[in-house]
Amino acid sequence: MKRRQFIRALGGAATSSVLWPFMAQAQQEPVVIGVLHSGSADDQVNLVAAARQGLKEAGYTEGQNIRIEYRWAEGRYDLLPGMAADLVDRRVALIIAAGGTDPARAAMAATSIIPIVFVSAADPVRAGLVASLSRPDGNVTGINMIGAMLEAKRLELLRELVPQASTIGVLINPKYPAAKIQTQEVQDATARLGVKLVLLNASTEQEVDAAFADLVEQKAGAVLACNDPFFGSYRGKLAALALRHKLPAMSFRREFAEIGGLLSYGAVFEESYRQAGVYAGRILKGAKTTDLPVMQPTKFEMVVNLKTAKALGLAVSESFLLRADQIIE
Repeated sequence: MKRRQFIRALGGAATSSVLWPFMAQAQQEPVVIGVLHSGSADDQVNLVAAARQGLKEAGYTEGQNIRIEYRWAEGRYDLLPGMAADLVDRRVALIIAAGGTDPARAAMAATSIIPIVFVSAADPVRAGLVASLSRPDGNVTGINMIGAMLEAKRLELLRELVPQASTIGVLINPKYPAAKIQTQEVQDATARLGVKLVLLNASTEQEVDAAFADLVEQKAGAVLACNDPFFGSYRGKLAALALRHKLPAMSFRREFAEIGGLLSYGAVFEESYRQAGVYAGRILKGAKTTDLPVMQPTKFEMVVNLKTAKALGLAVSESFLLRADQIIE
């Protein structure tokens, strides 16, 4: 090798050795995504863990090759547009919008380019998130847990468990996008079941207190808290108020029964959030939102709290318990 060639080769090797740490750092820079949620971080620990698991299954591990920017509205839906805009300004690669349709709507208003994966119990077509479940359009797809369409089923189960209840109270959050659909569904269901309906609106903690006082005054024999992120966040208070007033209570999340509520029925939330993580990972690897149909749950679970039933003086039949996916004793 000639002297000039040797010097050039040596210089190239030295340059590569100097640049490599910086090149490796650039290559290993984690992708950044956003999570926009209407609820609070403390209330969603298990669901966030499920979403992380889905991302991991798709090849993305938080703290290694992905970083997540979390935005929690804590029930203040008016904060969502600003939070969505902030995530867009930070140029996240994708947004997971969960906790009702409002986070997804806020994200859609903020960007028509960044992919959005929603997790919502309301009908995404009626809510305007997608035009079709099988072929979502634009930059949006996600998981529809169909929880808002299960209120009639919940009332039937509650009535079966508490057959002596001639009056049933129903709590609905009027700010929830599917509130009108829920109202119509519970009105039809109570008419079919032949029970009196006491329909009460509540979107704040104070209104929940007032609603229970009203239920006691109207001698309701049971109460259903409809599918809504607000009621999910306040499940502990709802369960405590129901027990205090000796009211058999039902809601949509397993955690409601686990914390002291009598009964819960709904989709397996963790599975829906895990699937949202899988979808997010697939999109980050190049899949198009338009090629990922909106998914719906195939498994639903019923949880009965026998300890609460005993405290209320309720006898739960063996046949009813056999249908339960979990029994808390």
